[in-house]
Amino acid sequence: MRWEGQLLDAGDEKEASDPSPALPGLSRAGLVRSVRTPDFDGVTFHEVLCKSALNKVPESSQVPFRWTINPTRGCLHQCVYCFARTTHEYLDLDAGRDFDTQIVVKVNVAAVLRKELMRKSWKREPVALGTNTDPYHRAEGRYRLMPGIIRALADSGTPMSILTKGTLLRRDLKLLAAAAKSVPVSVGVSLALLDETLCKQVEPGTPSARARLDLIEAVRESGLDCHVMASPILPMLSDSRADLDNLFAHLAQAGATSVTAFPLHLRGSTRGWYMSWLAEHHPALVGKYRRLYGHGAYVAPEYRTWLRDRVDPMLEHHGLSADRQSGLREAVREAAAVETAQPTLF
Repeated sequence: MRWEGQLLDAGDEKEASDPSPALPGLSRAGLVRSVRTPDFDGVTFHEVLCKSALNKVPESSQVPFRWTINPTRGCLHQCVYCFARTTHEYLDLDAGRDFDTQIVVKVNVAAVLRKELMRKSWKREPVALGTNTDPYHRAEGRYRLMPGIIRALADSGTPMSILTKGTLLRRDLKLLAAAAKSVPVSVGVSLALLDETLCKQVEPGTPSARARLDLIEAVRESGLDCHVMASPILPMLSDSRADLDNLFAHLAQAGATSVTAFPLHLRGSTRGWYMSWLAEHHPALVGKYRRLYGHGAYVAPEYRTWLRDRVDPMLEHHGLSADRQSGLREAVREAAAVETAQPTLF
């Protein structure tokens, strides 16, 4: 298997703990050690001991789940548009380069989760993974946190949902299929771009579109449904009729169960990071984006309506109606908003 070389005990003799002192935010986050390894050039892993694995979403939020889990902070997918970037600022890390290269890993998350799920007060409410940081970015190949999380949830009778861009999910499909025999399991794959040039610019650390289409097929072959989050749609970059129709056609061919598509939103520090990328790669669009987004995080209502009117007939044409997942779009967005508003992350 191609991820075996990423395991924590593979090549550890090449590792060296970072001799520099912990950043202030990490020193209060239960830091055990900071590690660099040749297998992840330019990346530092900050291994921490978390006090809690479950994050509660306030009752006031209109989402289909009340609990989330984030095994890591920061993400090697390095998506310039990622809404979770602002969470790094609570650790005195920046939302740009640090988010891409300073990865915080909750090494005890599975053990802590199992204890939390054993509490008499636990009501076996659905738990979502992937609402903030992707649980299957490359760091998971090194730390193997997800199998323990999946087993803990399944053993306790807790429903779970997973959303990822990471093809490492393949490793755990048998485990998830087994879990689905006893608890509800929802699997989602994020894929919004087929243009490899654009993909390498805006999400340089993600698996290729082809690899993710193959992943969708593998999820379906394992006996699980596979919802696809075809988002974010990037205004004037990936929203043409031809681009969208081609995307949905490929998703249908891969066997996607349903699809949700919505436009880019630019919350907090993510806005500046994305706009800097846009100025470098597509300077002619900067002024248009400023008009579309004004001073807020969300695109103008007129654009949202225009995009919905374009997307909905295409989804219906390809048999990918998102009706069965009608709450998913707002669920992910609201959960992200809740989590980024919480400064206590460990």
